[in-house]
Amino acid sequence: MTAPSEIRTRLNALATALRHFHSALLDVAKSEHEFREGHIDGPFALYSLVMNHPGFQWLRPLSGLMATLDEVTDSKADLTERNVQDVTQTLNMLMQGDGAQFADFRSGYARASSDANVAATETRWREALAAAQPGGHKGAGPGSLEA
Repeated sequence: MTAPSEIRTRLNALATALRHFHSALLDVAKSEHEFREGHIDGPFALYSLVMNHPGFQWLRPLSGLMATLDEVTDSKADLTERNVQDVTQTLNMLMQGDGAQFADFRSGYARASSDANVAATETRWREALAAAQPGGHKGAGPGSLEA
């Protein structure tokens, strides 16, 4: 069994890696938007677009997951391997799910996946996820997200 403080450390590392991944995806979405609509005038205009424009909507499931993960790691409660299982399951649904749930995210991700920064940051969050697993092992079998 992994100590709660070690689980928190590993989930914090995953949260950081997911923030970098999200930032890389946002950069791609911003570039797509600027190609279609023209230059975005500063960070406040970008924030408004991210919050309100349908072209950025596909990022919201990952944003929500990150917010929930931050709430979990910021809580005073002891973290358990169940917390790691929950985030792993949610990432599996987001990245590999079947059907309509998260289809917009997967479509946006597919467009962005050829970007070198997206690929590099994806590798880092997958490594952080693998390290967060019980025993810090890599590879949990077919269909899993672990590196």
